[in-house]
Amino acid sequence: MNNIILIGMPGAGKSTIGVVLAKVMQMDFCDTDLLIQRREGRALQEILDTDGLEAFLKIENAVVSGLNCDNSVIATGGSVVLSDAAMAHLKKIGRVVYLRASFDAIQGRIHNLATRGIAFAEGQTLQDIYRQRVPLYEAYADITVDCG
Repeated sequence: MNNIILIGMPGAGKSTIGVVLAKVMQMDFCDTDLLIQRREGRALQEILDTDGLEAFLKIENAVVSGLNCDNSVIATGGSVVLSDAAMAHLKKIGRVVYLRASFDAIQGRIHNLATRGIAFAEGQTLQDIYRQRVPLYEAYADITVDCG
């Protein structure tokens, strides 16, 4: 349990904060979105556009559930909380830190919802995604940090 796992909405700062935190804590850094892209040989948005949401979530679950990191800060994709199996694995390997930001803060940071590689169902808005995921982030978090 020597990993720090960052969860939160897209735009909350998981990757940005994760790199800095890893440097300060003298830990390795792992970004699960980058691992997904490397495994698939495609950008997240291309996976979503070509294969669809359900296929993307299965890929994300497989990648995250297979993580074998040690002494690392792990930045996850915002949709990781949609997988009980992935979250169970993350909770086994480290402390889960929820980077909480208000909807207004997230909305101000996300300008390209349809092209940023964010997993959401057709017809969902950013507000819908926020309402769906915030209770999950709160439920899985060992620690919550306000970062809005």
